[in-house]
Amino acid sequence: MFGLHRLHTITTDDLTQRLQNPQALLLDVREPAEYRAGHIAKAKNVPLRRIADYTPPADKQLYVICRSGDRSKQAARILQRAGVDVINVRGGMLTWKGTVRRS
Repeated sequence: MFGLHRLHTITTDDLTQRLQNPQALLLDVREPAEYRAGHIAKAKNVPLRRIADYTPPADKQLYVICRSGDRSKQAARILQRAGVDVINVRGGMLTWKGTVRRS
């Protein structure tokens, strides 16, 4: 398919388990105001508009999340094209059942 590998996706239930791994890095690609209104405690905010400039640490497994899964899918594709091994979280924060932090 035009040289792209299939995009890996997981559910928010899967994410809950995977975040137990200290090597997991979760990027929240929503806008800062959305992030501050409620985010997963371990998430780092890197808005979609800035994702092309983001360089993740090499020793981390990278996951991306947004509100519904659309922006995170776009972000994952951008990162994938840059050679990053990334996993999209399908359904986004709308399907997250865990606690959220507000800041």
